Parts: sequence; structure tokens; C-alpha cells
Amino acid sequence: MTFSVAVAGASGYAGGELLRILAGHPDFTVKTVTAHQNAGQPLLAHQPHLRSLSHLTLTETSSENLADHDVVFLALPHGKSGEIAAQLPAETLVVDCGADHRLESVEAWAAFYGGDHHGAWAYGVPELPVGDGKQRQNLVGARRIAAPGCNASAVSLALAPGIAAGIIDEEDIVAVLAVGPSGAGKSLKTMYLASEILGSANPYAVGGTHRHIPEIQQNLRKAGATHPTVSFTPVLVPMSRGILATSTARLKPGVTREQIENAFSVYDGEPFVQVLPAGSVPRTADVLGANTALIGWAVDEATGRLVTVLALDNLYKGTAGAAIQSANIALGLDETTGLTVNGVAP
Repeated sequence: MTFSVAVAGASGYAGGELLRILAGHPDFTVKTVTAHQNAGQPLLAHQPHLRSLSHLTLTETSSENLADHDVVFLALPHGKSGEIAAQLPAETLVVDCGADHRLESVEAWAAFYGGDHHGAWAYGVPELPVGDGKQRQNLVGARRIAAPGCNASAVSLALAPGIAAGIIDEEDIVAVLAVGPSGAGKSLKTMYLASEILGSANPYAVGGTHRHIPEIQQNLRKAGATHPTVSFTPVLVPMSRGILATSTARLKPGVTREQIENAFSVYDGEPFVQVLPAGSVPRTADVLGANTALIGWAVDEATGRLVTVLALDNLYKGTAGAAIQSANIALGLDETTGLTVNGVAP
């Protein structure tokens, strides 16, 4: 069976990555692409690399244009997808790549985003440890899915196994991320301009203000934490895409390396989340263009902390790939369909 697909926000980075993957997906056929300011223009004017979709023209982003599809992907800024999604048929699989449906807490939404809270949907990180299983089980048959924040999934995937296994403290978690500017979208903010990024590293949202913090805390609570505290600092670096997340947490007294290895064995057999051999750490180049997250870890003996290093492509595994992987599960397809574990050679 072939499923008809619409992508809203198709002229942006996330929308373009969705379309790039969907163009090679054997069970999805892209029928409609929409935009706001760019409506009426050919898709190729904004995504010139998508030659196989050259027949498509961007239409206005509206519930009318998005209805009558089997699957709708919303790649819109926060605050823009909630109202449109509410008008789509209940039987349509809607995957929101924005933030509108990630947070369960109304208070957290008000504090970090503001505006109307549209409720939480099934969270689109299948491999994430939750309770006695993984988030995958909550995606089967779902018709509303919230794709993750790329930074949030990076930190959560790295630390949730330690929380679930009870080997790290949930307080005093520290995460510093090197991130490419594509994760912020096609913004005209000065800090994202090439002239500001090239040859420089630029921290932003310093001091606990980044919007992915409550999402990380929510994920860690689902893994078993009660009141996790997270110090989170992203740093823009001169690479177009990618995340290298270095996250640390205090080890509980007496924890052995064998226990750490056992905790990360939760990812054994996962096609897209892989733990590297002891002593190895990943690079962003290793996952570029792949739906793969690579995790390395070490123990800082002097401070008694577990140090994890996770690399992923923010546009692929961090957003579009996670969205399509989750859609595959919801529709009963093999979750690897149309996705690749192989990165692009540097």
C-alpha cells in the first residue's frame, strides 16, 4: 500500500529534509507541499536538490490543503501547528516536527514557550527507555505524533539508560552541546549568519533558558527520574548540521563499569542508536546524512561522573528521520523503511 503525504513548511530546513528522505521512501508518495510566504512558488526554488519532486508547487499552509492525505508532516515554527492540526481528520496520521505537542506540562509550556498549549502527543523517539519498555510501544497505531527537539533527544538518549538503571543521580546533570545553525531554522538572526559563525563558537540560551530543557526533564522522568535538574548550554559551531552532546551526571556510590555497560545494553539490537566500544567517542561526521545516533561514554574517576558523548545529525535523526521512523511504526511498516544508518563520508 502507498500512503499519500503532505508536508507543511516545505521550504524550510526541516521540511526539505523530510522531503529528501520521503522522495526515496517506497511506501510514501508526496502529493502536496505547503509554505507561508513562499506559497505559489515552485518547490525547486527553495529546495533545488529535490529534482525528483520538481513537479510540485508550494501551496498555502491551510487545513484545507493538508486534508485528504494519509499522512501530514508539519514542519512549522512553534505556535503554528496546533491550530491547523486540530482541524485535520482524526484518521489522518499527523506528525508535528515543531514543539507544539511535545510538552505535557501546561506550566512548562507557559514558562519556556508561551501562548496556547495544545496538549501532548505520542513522543517520536522510539528507542527512548520509558517505564519497563521503550517509547516505541506508544507509537503503534498512533495518529498524532510529536517529533522530538533535536537537542532534547540527544541528551535524553544519552542519559535515560543511566536513569532507568538507577546508576546515576538525577540532580546536577550537565549537558553542553556543539550544534550546527540549521537546527534553528532559516532565521535571519545575526548570530546565525555565516559571517558570525565562521571561525567562532557562539553559546546561546545560557543560564537555563533553552526551550528543550523541560523536554529533557520530561523524558528523564519517563525513564524513572522524579525531579531531574539539568544545566543545558548549546554552542553554535561552524558546521552546517550536526549535534555533539557531552552530558555528564554523578555516578551513584559503588557503580561499576560492568553496570554502566549493562545500562547501555538497552540499545542492543537497535538499528539507529548504537553504543561504541569502550574508549571510543563519536564525531558528527560519522552520522552526517544518517538516521543514526552514536554514543560513547567514559568515567571521570576524579569527580565520580559518567561522561557521555552522543553524535547525531540534527536534521536527520534529530528531526525528519525520527518523524518518518515514528510514522513507519504507527502505520505498521518496518520502522527502518526509507531510512539509512550510513553517514556521508567526510
